[in-house]
Amino acid sequence: MFLTLFCLIAIKGNHDDWFHEFISTDFHPQYWSLGESCTLKSYLGHADKPGMFRATRSGYKTALVSSDIPVTHRNFFTHQRSYHIDGQGRCFVHGGFILGRPLDRQRPQEFYWNRNLWENAYQHKLMAGDEKPDPFAPVPDFSEVYLGHTPTINWGTDQPLNAYNIWNLDTGAGHSGRLTIMDVDTKHYWQSDPLPKLYDKNFRQEPG
Repeated sequence: MFLTLFCLIAIKGNHDDWFHEFISTDFHPQYWSLGESCTLKSYLGHADKPGMFRATRSGYKTALVSSDIPVTHRNFFTHQRSYHIDGQGRCFVHGGFILGRPLDRQRPQEFYWNRNLWENAYQHKLMAGDEKPDPFAPVPDFSEVYLGHTPTINWGTDQPLNAYNIWNLDTGAGHSGRLTIMDVDTKHYWQSDPLPKLYDKNFRQEPG
């Protein structure tokens, strides 16, 4: 009998950063209104404070405080990483980063918000076409980059997209697409049903 151990390396995204801000400061940012109201309602229910919130112009006024969040959850968000580089030189990041600048000298917000890395590479690929080899290497410092944040449904597909050595695995699960997981060694991937099929007709999607 063989026992295989797996270690979860959690990468921080913009929504994670917003939530971490709340559990660190008790400050309720306006971003509760960008898809987080379901999170707010869930934790209020867990804390026996159901319905104790109301919308305001800048977000929500609520009875939820950071101590209502289970310790294990707080620890999870506290120990997320901005990026991860594995032993094969593959970089995993939520959004992207600025090319030509060492990762340890970039603002954390770049890792959560940057869309230029993906968009520029994919636009170049579309313009170059497939007629002849293209030596363009958008990220020469890494063998591959895996990211999300910018949904592939923006390009009319709910499947992962590839541009040179960059893979975009955000297949629109926060909108009308699917959740995707990939075996990065084989590039085989699995997907959920489209999001609208996972919720009843009363589900109201919020922008995020």
